[in-house]
Amino acid sequence: MTDWTAISRRNARSVQTTIGWIFWDPGAVIRFEALGLPGKLGYIAARAAPLGPAGPEAVVAAFGSISPLGIALALDLVDQHTTYEAVWAARDEAVLEGLAAHAPEMIELLAAIGPDLWPVVDQLPRLGRVFFGAHLRMERPTDPVLSGWHAINCVREWRGDTHWALVAAADLSGAESSILHNSWVGYEKDWLPASRGSTDEETAKGWSLLEARGLAVDGVVTEDGIELRQHLEDETDRLTTLPWTLLGESAAVRFADDFEPSCEQLLSRVDITAGPNYQPASRIRSD
Repeated sequence: MTDWTAISRRNARSVQTTIGWIFWDPGAVIRFEALGLPGKLGYIAARAAPLGPAGPEAVVAAFGSISPLGIALALDLVDQHTTYEAVWAARDEAVLEGLAAHAPEMIELLAAIGPDLWPVVDQLPRLGRVFFGAHLRMERPTDPVLSGWHAINCVREWRGDTHWALVAAADLSGAESSILHNSWVGYEKDWLPASRGSTDEETAKGWSLLEARGLAVDGVVTEDGIELRQHLEDETDRLTTLPWTLLGESAAVRFADDFEPSCEQLLSRVDITAGPNYQPASRIRSD
């Protein structure tokens, strides 16, 4: 029997890395800043572009743990200085430039995967996955490398929507989920909520809510809290096997084997451009 959950878990890391590195890359940051979007606001605007016209509250709901204030500011700057289409195009330019410089082996892989992966994307259920659904309205690139990249991005956001549905079902706020995730991966206290823009007050409230449920005591996440975070990860893996079953076992395993070496290069790039804690979904958790 094929262990599709294990395949989903393994491939999730490469899916995350193939997409996430660009948001910290200087080539993207420079382009975002030229459009009036400094620092992390460029990341927010570029990733939110498919849903941005619906307004900041919709993006807050989709992003889960990213600062609502940061989201509102980023979208306001787009309205003032540029368009979502321009931000989207700037990100695409940076993807092609950055891959050529830092992971050239991935270029051929992306060009090859698009024709196989888009039919998979088209079969993924939309129900409850609003951010993924918003991505489907975006024009698909004619460039084969960007086409493959965007198909993988759709798989990424489909998994993300699934994960946040589980977080919501567990009755966790964005700050609470960041605190649990931070402890689960073993980062220094409160690094993850701070990196996602949570204020001190929001983080303190998150700790208070966790302590009220017995998931934290005296500023330390309990074993129950870690078990809950592990359960959310396991359920996300279990509920996101569909893209890989649709792709087929041999192709799904080949995806892992082909993409992982280049993804390690891109993750090393993130270490340089942002720091070794960024892209937590790409990091291997030590038990």
